[in-house]
Amino acid sequence: MNYDPRSWAVHKGSEHPFDKPAAAIDNGAERLDPTRYTSPEFFAREWDEVFARTWLLAAPSSDLVDAGDWVKFDIGPESFIVVRQEDGSVAAHYNVCPHRGSRLVTGEMGSQDSFTCPFHSWRFGLDGHNQKVTDPETFRPEVLCHDINLTSVRAEEAVGLVFINMDRDAPPLAEFLGPILPMLETYRMDRMHVVQHRRSDWAANWKGGIDAFYESYHLHAIHPQTMGVIDDRTHIDLFPGGLSRQFVPMAQPNSHFPDQEAINPGIAMLLADAGIDPDSFAGTAMDSRAAVAHAKRERAAHMGIDYSHFSDAQLTDSTIFGIFPNMQLGCHPEAVFLHRFKPHASDPEQFTYETTILYRHVDVPGYGAPGWMGLGADVDVTGATRPEAVHTGLGEPPGMGEVLDQDSDLLPIVQAGARSRGFRGPLWGEQEARLRHFHKELDRWLDETPPGA
Repeated sequence: MNYDPRSWAVHKGSEHPFDKPAAAIDNGAERLDPTRYTSPEFFAREWDEVFARTWLLAAPSSDLVDAGDWVKFDIGPESFIVVRQEDGSVAAHYNVCPHRGSRLVTGEMGSQDSFTCPFHSWRFGLDGHNQKVTDPETFRPEVLCHDINLTSVRAEEAVGLVFINMDRDAPPLAEFLGPILPMLETYRMDRMHVVQHRRSDWAANWKGGIDAFYESYHLHAIHPQTMGVIDDRTHIDLFPGGLSRQFVPMAQPNSHFPDQEAINPGIAMLLADAGIDPDSFAGTAMDSRAAVAHAKRERAAHMGIDYSHFSDAQLTDSTIFGIFPNMQLGCHPEAVFLHRFKPHASDPEQFTYETTILYRHVDVPGYGAPGWMGLGADVDVTGATRPEAVHTGLGEPPGMGEVLDQDSDLLPIVQAGARSRGFRGPLWGEQEARLRHFHKELDRWLDETPPGA
């Protein structure tokens, strides 16, 4: 093997339990049929056998604080209402009236004590039970004997996030998250709130989005502006169930960057962001990552913020978790980036990329959002106001920042190549171990149910 994704010195000298590598998983070297990126039949099976049976990230818990708070969660051909109940639990219902099928809500989110159908004013409680049928005397009793409640799905909460599952027999969410659950708990997303929420429609298969975000191999080619500050020599862990983790070192140069010693402008910015004067910093670029971790730990202690449970890598790196089937979480002590790759309702060559930034506000002097988050000066980081979701359509510039806009430009080009007779399937290297692991899990789900069963 030319590259072991767990062999790079990302955790050199660390004995912190968070940094402990996972047991190796060998997913082989099979070359998969590229029609998985274009075939309507494959796409339909994915919806029925994967999305309709797995836990899907619907919303951060901070969007559902009080009883009656709700969000609309759309994915594929379905729409759901996810709502906080009077007893503090969460519930989720198909966003469809049992009378004639009308959508009940069309907005992004809101707060109310019931849901009224805009077509004929049937009303339903937060738990989905019918509270009112307009003119019930005009219906035969045999009609209203049918179920007139909303159709509900499972909803569970963990680590400050709300998930739904259309399969009543699916294992509990905690079991689905398995070994990464305690790792995610260290970030206390339940103390964070949304500071940015964007969606963009991209002309590619949803798995093309997964593939792009699940590796750092492409940074030097597609995102050259990151080469001075984000290393592509990462640490990758694979876990059962298609779960994965990747430490992407920040504050040190990419292996392809020509100067591995000098303090380049990007590293100077990260040093300053951690409270280190880059002009007086005596170390090299390869020393800056450790210096940033040390400075952030000291500053947190001075501010009365507990960073003692974090490893140094958690303080400096982008610690990325892949959650099957369509989620990636980029975790930092200050913020977590939620990435979702949502299949189109009917077209296998379109998907919606959705990104939500959660931020932990601490009201002490000197604490603020790190510069690398890219938040504008007008963004309310206190959590007092929840920003609206911004949606850009197919072909529109996403306006998500330079890096994400570069991804959106490239993916349709990759998708076009996937349709070519000359493309015989991906050839994944070990830097792309997370991709192979994801596709292996996808095929496992599809193989459990033969076509047409």
